[in-house]
Amino acid sequence: MASDLPADTLPPQGERRRDFIYVATGAFAAAGAAAVVWPLVNQMNPSSDVLAMASIDVDLSAIQPGQAIKVSWRGKPVFARHLTPAEITDAKKVDVASLRDPQSLADRTKAGNEQWLITLGVCTHLGCVPLGAAEGENRGDFGGYFCPCHGSHYDTAARVRKGPAPKNLEVPDYKFNTPTAVTIG
Repeated sequence: MASDLPADTLPPQGERRRDFIYVATGAFAAAGAAAVVWPLVNQMNPSSDVLAMASIDVDLSAIQPGQAIKVSWRGKPVFARHLTPAEITDAKKVDVASLRDPQSLADRTKAGNEQWLITLGVCTHLGCVPLGAAEGENRGDFGGYFCPCHGSHYDTAARVRKGPAPKNLEVPDYKFNTPTAVTIG
């Protein structure tokens, strides 16, 4: 099938040099954009000092039943409490359905280690640090923790029982490495 147009006015067939230049320019621009964007995105990653605090190891062996310690993790206090058998029994007796933030003791501790309760030491109302981790501090009406800022009371399982706090003290991610050594974070 022949065309009625002269040969010099027919559209070229196949690839042209101009097409190659367009593709090469686009690829070069994409590589340049990636080279500019990568440092901007990478600088948003946490710094090495923050990554170093991403997890901490805590030795629980010195904590006697009924006592607690306070450690710092990611700039926040963490309470590690060694529950007595009586505190465990009292925590299990509570009707979970009656709680503002219903969680059982089993929901808040690791299986096989229910005597160890590890929570963030930050009141869920406005972020104050509750009392009750150190010897002689006010533990509130339920024997757990007491927030002196606005009067929230937590039981021995760190569940909110009274006051304005909307939720229980938060349980961070943690794992037991040995029966008395835990990694938080």
